[in-house]
Amino acid sequence: MAANNALANRRSVMNLFSAPTCPYCHRTRLVLAEKDITFDTFDVDLNKLPEDLSELNPYNTVPTLVDRDLVLYDSRVIIEYLDERFPHPPLMPVDPVSRAKTRLALHRVEADWYPLMHDILRGSEKASTKARKALRESLISSAEIFTVMPYFLSQEFSLVDATIAPVLWRLPVLGIELPKEAKALLKYANRIFERETFKQSLSEAEKEMRL
Repeated sequence: MAANNALANRRSVMNLFSAPTCPYCHRTRLVLAEKDITFDTFDVDLNKLPEDLSELNPYNTVPTLVDRDLVLYDSRVIIEYLDERFPHPPLMPVDPVSRAKTRLALHRVEADWYPLMHDILRGSEKASTKARKALRESLISSAEIFTVMPYFLSQEFSLVDATIAPVLWRLPVLGIELPKEAKALLKYANRIFERETFKQSLSEAEKEMRL
């Protein structure tokens, strides 16, 4: 996956323990694709975790990345590590102030949108309904941000885009339809979905979310 045909540009093979429908795993696969890193994927059934995973990761969670003797098991740690180890193309700004702002944006998406996705899919009917309404309203209120530049406040794809993309891709299975006033957000979503790297990042289960 994400292999480069030019032997001189091939990266070392990494191993990624990944669940096919997990948004945290999805963003990790997307960053690996954006960096054109060769890696092997080990699909994990979250209801029956492999012994190998528990031996590598004390939290027994996915994604878990194995790079030679290094084992990383938090998606935020993993994607920032990948951006630092493979600096081209850069997915984080160079200057400290912009990097801090990017990290704040990452935190907001992780803290505000990802838990709502979880509640929609895993919560009680009441919790799911409440979370669906909250996520839809939050997405609509943020739509104006995406009128400024092609990507999230940037001319180039970044780690923030890699984090937002799994949310937008899952809108059909979350039961969320955005109105016309969120047109800029929908255009932004399609811009990302059309990237070859995004297509490469999708698991078979994720592809079926939009069939």
